[in-house]
Amino acid sequence: MPLSYQEAGDLMVDFAFRSRVKVAVLGFAKYIYGEAPSVPAHNTRMKWAQNAVLNPDTVAAQAQPQTVMEDGVQQDGANISDANLQTAVESALQKLM
Repeated sequence: MPLSYQEAGDLMVDFAFRSRVKVAVLGFAKYIYGEAPSVPAHNTRMKWAQNAVLNPDTVAAQAQPQTVMEDGVQQDGANISDANLQTAVESALQKLM
């Protein structure tokens, strides 16, 4: 069952959850650093990754609301596994890039 609007809204500003989102953001940035330059939009992705490494708290705060709206988070809330959260954050970030 999806989160209620109140639960989703609370999770969008939950600092402990943001810390987990930040780790996932940095994991995605690390992945982008290692991807081939031939990947479509690599230059844009690399600029995003560099900003994420320099400003992880800001990027995590920007990504958190969209991440909460991802299906896996809507289903499991803050109890989402780290692996599923990584997927949710990457999916959310792809939409924001």
